[in-house]
Amino acid sequence: MTASRTATAAAVALAAPLLLTTWAAGPASAHGAPTSPVSRVFACSPEGGGLSRTDACRAAVAANGAPFTAWDNLRVAGVNGRDRSVIPDGELCSGGLPAYKGLDLARADFPSTRLVPGASFTLAYSSTIPHTGTFKLFLTKPGYDPTRPLRWSDLPARPFATATDPALVDGAYRIRAKLPSDRTGRQMLFTIWQNTSTTDTYYSCSDVVLSGARAAATPTRSAAPPKSTGAAPGARVTHSHAAPSVSSTPRRTATPTPSDSPSRVTTSPTESAGTDRLVPAADSTSGGGGATLPLVAGGAAALLLTGGVAVTLRRRR
Repeated sequence: MTASRTATAAAVALAAPLLLTTWAAGPASAHGAPTSPVSRVFACSPEGGGLSRTDACRAAVAANGAPFTAWDNLRVAGVNGRDRSVIPDGELCSGGLPAYKGLDLARADFPSTRLVPGASFTLAYSSTIPHTGTFKLFLTKPGYDPTRPLRWSDLPARPFATATDPALVDGAYRIRAKLPSDRTGRQMLFTIWQNTSTTDTYYSCSDVVLSGARAAATPTRSAAPPKSTGAAPGARVTHSHAAPSVSSTPRRTATPTPSDSPSRVTTSPTESAGTDRLVPAADSTSGGGGATLPLVAGGAAALLLTGGVAVTLRRRR
């Protein structure tokens, strides 16, 4: 009897570190990307719906060698504000990560969002875990050419809007800002999210088309109705102004969809049915990332082991 209990206790002691290791393999860092104005990485991911089947997205996936399944994991560790010296010219949209290189294609037909120069808008940045940090929003300079690789010299030295520690509400950060008034035509909205609670910095490119009149909202295939929200509590926003809110749903609880208010997301006429959901070998450059499966598996293993030990002890009595 005593020997059996001793053996069971020893098995638990040996298994505990393994279970802790499995739990630790789960995600610990924030993940996210803009869904409105829609970012290239989200639009071209399997969750981008019809946008993922545009010519530009098909070309990006082909250049990438795999779908952008890990659309919320485009992050680089240890940058610490040295963005312009760490991320190479021509690789801003991918953050210099080989697993996202297809996003750097110099094309003028990526899915885009229509905005009004000088008008207010709301950036909806879908995320899965709340973290502190600062968002910096840049808009390419006048004369930007989308058929050439995006370079740091295409962006102003200072962002036109920043937001520090906004609240994560309904699976998204919502940052209200006012666009510069001296831009027209196709431009790039470049967003940097530098975490302060992790070592990660996230990069994203959102293609926008600036025109003089507000475009009528046209629902896309997977669009959700806009959801009204107030200002994010606790956020410190500079160079920003109030605007109609843009909704976004969180990943892994519901599929985020590009919002259509107050902008319009455009697609190419060659989209076709079906979505490739092959899982790519995502390039994770910092610890704590990855899928949630190891955490779930670890929890299940723990429950099974605990239950088995309890039954064994009960029978030995």
